[in-house]
Amino acid sequence: MTGRTGLLWDNPLIFSRLIEDCGGACESVNPNMLASPFWRGRFGALIIPTGFANPAYSNLLPALRAAEGRIRRFIENGGRLLVFGAGCCREDAYDWLPFPVTYAFGYGPRAVRFTREGPFNSLFSGYDLDAVECDGSFPSHGGETLAATPDGEALLIQKSLGDGMVLVTSIHEYPSREFLKEFSCGDRETLF
Repeated sequence: MTGRTGLLWDNPLIFSRLIEDCGGACESVNPNMLASPFWRGRFGALIIPTGFANPAYSNLLPALRAAEGRIRRFIENGGRLLVFGAGCCREDAYDWLPFPVTYAFGYGPRAVRFTREGPFNSLFSGYDLDAVECDGSFPSHGGETLAATPDGEALLIQKSLGDGMVLVTSIHEYPSREFLKEFSCGDRETLF
């Protein structure tokens, strides 16, 4: 099994330690590497943490936009991408994804209800599903809603593209260890 995950952020995060504790290898990918057309990496999965579009926390958004084509190819060729909440009031924060996603910022606990049984429900394992900290919702998107509030606010969406897939979530917590073990470890790596 391959367990190589790219964690996209400006500098190293403790999140990488959690990924490694779950059995995967984690490589930090900063905005300069991501935006460079000459840098190449091989990963089974990429993770973009909460707050990626908020300039008070990160300079990642311009690099994501610069790498839009490479991100699409990575996914279509079998890569898995997990994107958390943008962390600010920017409806266009996800315009670099290969499908439309509109984000509504709003921090606070939300009740989570699954639309169906599926392998990605484990993202929320161990959390009180009546009060999961989230930083917003996705009022419109071109994916499939996997989890939402009782009022229908999408909190976890999935989109399959080619041989890969994208998960977008507004959970403002680390994903569960169970989820990371499955998501971060796979049987192949894809060139980014």
